[in-house]
Amino acid sequence: MEHKPTVLMERYELGRLLGKGTFAKVYHARNIITGMSVAIKMIDKEKVMKVGMIEQIKREISVMRLVKHPNIVQLYEVMASKSKVYFVMELVKGGELFNKVSKGKLNEDAAKMYFKQLIGAVDFCHSRGVYHRDLKLENILLDENGNLKVSDFGLSALAESKRQDGMLHTTCGTPAYVAPEVIGKTGYDGCKADIWSCGVILYVLLAGYLPFYDSNLMQMYRKIVKAEFKYPSGFPTEARRLVSKMLDPDPSTRISIAKIMQKPWFQIEFDFKTRKAEEAKKEPTTLEAEVYSSLESTSDLLEQRVELDKLSDLNAFDIISLSEGFDLSCLFEKKYQKKEVRVTSMHPLQTIISKFEDIAKKLSLQLTKEGGLLKLEGSREGRKGVLSIYAEIFEITPNFHLVEVKKAMGDTLEYQKVVTEDIQPALKDIVCTWQGYVEKPKQSK
Repeated sequence: MEHKPTVLMERYELGRLLGKGTFAKVYHARNIITGMSVAIKMIDKEKVMKVGMIEQIKREISVMRLVKHPNIVQLYEVMASKSKVYFVMELVKGGELFNKVSKGKLNEDAAKMYFKQLIGAVDFCHSRGVYHRDLKLENILLDENGNLKVSDFGLSALAESKRQDGMLHTTCGTPAYVAPEVIGKTGYDGCKADIWSCGVILYVLLAGYLPFYDSNLMQMYRKIVKAEFKYPSGFPTEARRLVSKMLDPDPSTRISIAKIMQKPWFQIEFDFKTRKAEEAKKEPTTLEAEVYSSLESTSDLLEQRVELDKLSDLNAFDIISLSEGFDLSCLFEKKYQKKEVRVTSMHPLQTIISKFEDIAKKLSLQLTKEGGLLKLEGSREGRKGVLSIYAEIFEITPNFHLVEVKKAMGDTLEYQKVVTEDIQPALKDIVCTWQGYVEKPKQSK
């Protein structure tokens, strides 16, 4: 018996699976009327509702309608069924730029060509009030002619996302590409943050590896904040000067896209007047309005969703954990994975140390200090010896600290009890985010 192909919405014949993520699958498809090949991103409505990402899907639709540019993957139309949302998109057949660089660094001419196309696309986005916020090699595709196509606007922001201070505040992105000011919680300029990510990309194209990398995430962030990296031998001199200006840790002095285009190494003129997008304030099409309505009509929505505006109170660890592709567990030291907790604080180092001094006094623990490393040690033998806890404080920026609390010796249940019943309450007034034990451990019988 001959197998009939699946036809979606009486318009698209679905083909092979091209890829899948946490919330979506992407299929090759063919328009049965025109014969044109497309990619269809099939989003599971229930899954995105459970994590409160409805508004994010809407924003991605709005953003992709604004950024019609030859170096950006195009969204043709949006459809919805009871359980799915479908993005019908341009099919880009050349794969990720990451795959090309994974075979080794590119020659200067090839790197320059891709970089020029990237900057052109990013500049166009910024001119429409769109900030990508997750620029990386994996989100840059190549078509069959080798032209660059920026993709994945799932974490992008619109100009209206800015707060009254004129800055963006949601911390997101992929750690190795994220700008130093995004790590803190004082706000950042979306344009400047995207320029930093473009600088990382240019470095990788010409070096063949990332400028900032460390198996310990906190150490990597410290390198990013201080812009600590080295150029390999043979890195082109003019490109080196440009990258250094793009990877300036101070966003106020970081080079602008207009200045990048004026650099001799860039040597290209862009005629953006011929590539006008549709009006930024254009109302959604009837079809898109129906999709929005569909997204909001599912039962139990209020019970299942996580309020999206709470995302602005999360740091990079939390945003990244929303997606399989941003799982950082492999970067943490395995021996501490299940025993340590991490907290971030916007308070001075001495305030954090004082809190631990109070904890030690309350629990009659001996506290010793060595720089940013604190050791709290008991005097009584527990089930598995004397309990000893380390608290290591990392200065990510002068106004942003990360504290790792972990068991050095002793019983794990006793350690968890101290963390949840004593350390967590004592730190609650100075902590921005908390990763680790947040509930009291069950008592052993």
